[in-house]
Amino acid sequence: MTLAEAAAQADALAQAGSERELADLRKEWGDELEAAARSADFRERAVAYRAIGQFRWRAKEELLRRGLDDESPACRGSALLSLELLSRDHPSTVNGVRPLLHNLVNGDGNAAVRRLAVLCLKNGSPERNTIVLLEGIAGDDESDPELRRAAAGVAQQLKRKQPRR
Repeated sequence: MTLAEAAAQADALAQAGSERELADLRKEWGDELEAAARSADFRERAVAYRAIGQFRWRAKEELLRRGLDDESPACRGSALLSLELLSRDHPSTVNGVRPLLHNLVNGDGNAAVRRLAVLCLKNGSPERNTIVLLEGIAGDDESDPELRRAAAGVAQQLKRKQPRR
């Protein structure tokens, strides 16, 4: 079985609520995942970063942080997908890397990576600086139309999450 296949199995176990089996699978694949995340081949790193989310592996969040800085857009995208998955029930996951996400949203050279970073921000706390950033992108006529739509939608979601004054 490959790491990608093990990650798909882990995702199925997580969705089924099979915590014991998921823990066993994590134990079995931990070293391989770490090695893949350090590989010189961007494809192996991308699989590893994606697997962290599929394994629901909170203990590997520091590896995701490294993935957000990876030179490969595929790796950054995979890390963002895992970050989004892990942050659905835990805003602290996004809050801990918010400055990195802001940098990706503002200046990543890959439009898909920028959109994924915007989507991750929806799971964080509704901080004013994030909302202002997203509204600025949404109003920028020179930005990619899909990025503008995503930024506008996430800004609205975050505004709804803000406490009423």
